[in-house]
Amino acid sequence: MAAPKKSPAAETTQAKKTVKTVKARGKGTGEPKKRSRRRVETFALYIYKVLKQVHPEIGISRKAMNIMNSFINDTFDRIALEASKLVRFSKRRTLSSREVQTAVKLLLPGELARHAISEGTKAVTKYNSL
Repeated sequence: MAAPKKSPAAETTQAKKTVKTVKARGKGTGEPKKRSRRRVETFALYIYKVLKQVHPEIGISRKAMNIMNSFINDTFDRIALEASKLVRFSKRRTLSSREVQTAVKLLLPGELARHAISEGTKAVTKYNSL
């Protein structure tokens, strides 16, 4: 005995289902690749490390970390801008530690500038000794 005939609509629906499952399982399905999130560089890790050196028992909230990160980015931009002005003013083409040191002296107040310069000098000495 012959199998009962299916209506054309039922055949089309069945064919679509088959095509979808084949596409989903096969290679080169045309599905978009998962995009990896773009990494954002922050000073968060370094802020956290310094915080733990100074106060090991204290944590920091995400909002406070964002504020500290903005503060460091702003200070960095100011020092870099001032150092680049010093380079242009002296008609040279190289930004050296001397210009950065002078920019720090100009931008940071008193004792803070002295501490920053001593830490910077220590870092440059350590780097040169490697």
